[in-house]
Amino acid sequence: MGNTANVDEHLPLSEQAFQILLSLLDRDLHGYAIIKDVEERTSGGIVLSASTLYSAIKRMRNAKLIKELSKRPSPDLDDERRRYYAISAFGKRVARAEAERVSALADMARAKSLIGGGVRHAR
Repeated sequence: MGNTANVDEHLPLSEQAFQILLSLLDRDLHGYAIIKDVEERTSGGIVLSASTLYSAIKRMRNAKLIKELSKRPSPDLDDERRRYYAISAFGKRVARAEAERVSALADMARAKSLIGGGVRHAR
């Protein structure tokens, strides 16, 4: 995952990486908050362990998809051991490209009547 200019190098994303990026789209979060957000958003369908999360975060930081923040919330409201993460502009581009890729796959499945909903785009 070297050249951050090429979005396609990072596709397809793992489900865990995509879920982490989705968690960070709305706000900056610390690790445990990411785990809880993914679990709640997927109704328990995806439960990230701490080791899975932090391995993914390390890879995603190296790929410049996310960044660790140096600015922290007020010490009164926070635990100094927490590390906060934010999605990068490049990470947003990769997440959008992954969402478009998955949407195109779903469109193909609809066109073949594999799943319901009809075809969304005329071909």
